[in-house]
Amino acid sequence: MELIQKDKNKHREHALFGTGGNPKSFHDEGYEKTTDMMKWLFEKNLDSYEYQGGRGLKLGKTMIKDIGDRAKEYNITLSIHAPYYISLSSTDEKIRKDSVRHIIQSVEAAEGIGAYLVAVHPGGAAQFSRDDAFKLAYDTLSKVAEEVYKLGSRYTTVKIGLETMGKENQLGTLDEIIEFCKIDKLFCPVVDFGHLYARSLGERFLTCDDYKQVFETIGEKLSDYHAKYLHCHFSKIEYTQKGEKKHLRFENKDFGPEFEPLGKILAEYKLCPNIICESNDTMDIDALFMKKTYFSFFEK
Repeated sequence: MELIQKDKNKHREHALFGTGGNPKSFHDEGYEKTTDMMKWLFEKNLDSYEYQGGRGLKLGKTMIKDIGDRAKEYNITLSIHAPYYISLSSTDEKIRKDSVRHIIQSVEAAEGIGAYLVAVHPGGAAQFSRDDAFKLAYDTLSKVAEEVYKLGSRYTTVKIGLETMGKENQLGTLDEIIEFCKIDKLFCPVVDFGHLYARSLGERFLTCDDYKQVFETIGEKLSDYHAKYLHCHFSKIEYTQKGEKKHLRFENKDFGPEFEPLGKILAEYKLCPNIICESNDTMDIDALFMKKTYFSFFEK
């Protein structure tokens, strides 16, 4: 895998680890405001934070400034998760138009707080053929790109990350995400390894090679840069025959995926992803486990 070549645009030398949203322990320690998360993460020795806008972005101007200022102060890398109700492939034209608007609002918020990426779910593929769903989503994303460029150059620095999904009836295989990312340089993949594990019904992401293939595929079909600095989500996930059911904690022994094979690949090939932990309530604990495990491979 030719991903260890020196990159002139390299912006970090190791993987980052952080939380998707505010963990239970944050609230248990008496904190309430998201603006306090930056200092809290710094003190926990974590590196990044993904603001959860899944149920709608609730970021006023004051909060946007405060989060951005705190993130700079504590060197926390920021991203945003766009609303879950976005559907790029809906047969309803109004829903698709609204989805474009929600993504643009997320990009504007991301630029405001200094987040480098907005994570977006592609949409469903259950109402009609997968090919038709893909075409609708492709067209919607093309319109998203047009609207971002209308905003001006300062907003084109925000990447729109298209996420791999965990259910068979959803768009979001790795190959589909890669094809979407070819629409415009604004788009990049967000690989949720728990989703891909659930989508495979637990048959993949058991070995180092399973993880390595993801980075190789992205490197070959997009670029080594996309692969090296990939934005990732990670958690254990319970699945049924239809795919993803619910997010779990690392302490669960019945479902995967396990992080250790991924950590080994990251260290061996000097890959530098930003890994956002989405465990159920224990995002900080599990993210710190991943960080310690990752760095342990450099000591061997």
